[in-house]
Amino acid sequence: MRFINPKTDYAFKKIFGSSESKEILISFLNALIYEGNSIIEDLTIINPNLPPKIEGLKDTYLDVKATLNNGTIVIIEMQVLNVESFGKRVIFNAAKTYALQLQAGEGYIFLKPVIALTLTDFRMFRDRAPFLSRFVYREKSDGFLYPNNEIELVFVELPKFTRTITELETITDKWIYFIKSAPSLETIPENMEEIPELNRAFNIASRANLTREELENLERQEMFIRDQQGIFRLGQREAREKGREEGREEGREEGREEGREEGREEGREEGREEEKRTIARRLLSRLDDAAIAEIAGLNIEIIRELRKETEA
Repeated sequence: MRFINPKTDYAFKKIFGSSESKEILISFLNALIYEGNSIIEDLTIINPNLPPKIEGLKDTYLDVKATLNNGTIVIIEMQVLNVESFGKRVIFNAAKTYALQLQAGEGYIFLKPVIALTLTDFRMFRDRAPFLSRFVYREKSDGFLYPNNEIELVFVELPKFTRTITELETITDKWIYFIKSAPSLETIPENMEEIPELNRAFNIASRANLTREELENLERQEMFIRDQQGIFRLGQREAREKGREEGREEGREEGREEGREEGREEGREEGREEEKRTIARRLLSRLDDAAIAEIAGLNIEIIRELRKETEA
């Protein structure tokens, strides 16, 4: 038995956002948000229909949205690529979800809390070791909790989770291991099989239960993600080399410590800019201008100029 990759768009929503996913999603959210405690007893999955085939940027992040039995809204996002200003996008989506609850004329009393659960396939907080982080509003000097703490951000950084199958202790461990490692497994591990919701998630993720069309769609999405990750790594490597060389050359020409330092800094800055442009050029044949601008962190006018240069 082989399993599909839960980090891909179609697989993630099929497992957690389809009409048959209610109990699976309850277990998953209790594990990641409430440390395995059965706080969530019921929920409603919003728009449970599986997504259409989406080209470009939409293949890089995944969404499931649910309303809990107490009215709290949970938005779940699985981010595969580390794009420019992603952290700001998480805040924006949470704030937008919170604000758009009210209809014209309704009072603030009707607002319900929002929890943004974000799983990343990259290290988002490099100076922090734990794989799970929670952020709420607190007083800056003494940590006093804001009384109306209605927006909470929860992050799971998959690369920081390094536990092996024999080291899994909690249901939180087991769900994160499923998300990260399902494609490398051939059977359902014994220490995970005992959890009914995980067992159902594995069955949904079984390649044997998918149609040929579904498998082909998944393979295209996985290939797209691998291509983009390769483009990022190559672009970063080439830009770093160019930046270092330009910095060294400029420093040698100045012949003074001040000149060397300015040269290095200028080279680093030019290197960062060239890195973005290199990434953008490699995406021109694959994505539209708006998607490239978000991934590369460049103004859309620069993307248009690069496209004109390529077409000239």
